[in-house]
Amino acid sequence: MNWHLNDLAHAEVETLLAHATRSRVAVTPVPGGGRVVDCGVAAEGGLAAGLALARICLAGLAEVALVPGECFNTPWPQVSVTSDHPVPACLLSQYAGWQISVGKYFAMGSGPMRAAAAREDLFQELSYRESPAQVVGVLETRKLPGPEVLAYLAERTGVPAEGITLLVAPTASLAGTVQVVARSVETALHKLHALGFDLSRIRSAHGVAPLAPVARNDLAGIGRTNDAILYGGTVALDVDGDAADLAAIGPRMVSGASPAAGEPFLTLFERAGRDFYALDAALFAPAAVELVETETGRGHRFGRIMPEIVAASFGPAAASPAES
Repeated sequence: MNWHLNDLAHAEVETLLAHATRSRVAVTPVPGGGRVVDCGVAAEGGLAAGLALARICLAGLAEVALVPGECFNTPWPQVSVTSDHPVPACLLSQYAGWQISVGKYFAMGSGPMRAAAAREDLFQELSYRESPAQVVGVLETRKLPGPEVLAYLAERTGVPAEGITLLVAPTASLAGTVQVVARSVETALHKLHALGFDLSRIRSAHGVAPLAPVARNDLAGIGRTNDAILYGGTVALDVDGDAADLAAIGPRMVSGASPAAGEPFLTLFERAGRDFYALDAALFAPAAVELVETETGRGHRFGRIMPEIVAASFGPAAASPAES
């Protein structure tokens, strides 16, 4: 099925830009073609921009909201993601699978522009590629891209630079924090795919994770946003098929399946020389998962949240009034 992910995301971009001032984002045309939407570099951005960024990453195939919740025995906002089409939304669009490196410029690339390039193994494995007239991407970086980045993307997506829209926010910004924490479901699906699970069995998905406070810098932001999902994220998946294999795979799809689990992400990241690929891949998963049989409604629960690690990661902002 052709989901037209870039067209769906483009509609979400236009909705954001219709309220650019209210959302505190700024649009800049790029010499040579294309446009950049600043959601937190020079522009202030904010929660609304972050929610829009997350929806754009998900190609409009998921609802994203801030919802009431609890963490550390105190009320705490949660980032909620709900989708009836989680595989295309999360894996074919949202997953940050494109490391964009052009000269001295570097950013992690998300969004449906990935489906136009289709250079990741994931697209061959899931048999998907798009040939759109326009593409939309989200960059996690602190530097706005210039013409050379647009030219690079044009060559790889087959879309002229004037058809490219890039939205940018650093991790240590309100918008950047929201869009990263909105990856709870994506993390669960990516783990299932790595475990060889038949993703066509997944019918719907819902995930929540605590909204991390904005960090003092991007490195600290990487730590907090990862901890929000790895130690505070919960995902529920509605799944077709045999209960026996759900019981077998469930314990392997939570972060606690990794021997590395139990320490703040930034501690593990520093120990690995700030190399994501040196970390145990099993760590990248939600803290807790519920797999629900669509035929019977029976749920299978695995893993547990670890609020003490999230509290340590979030710092004084996470302390309850009694502890402040």
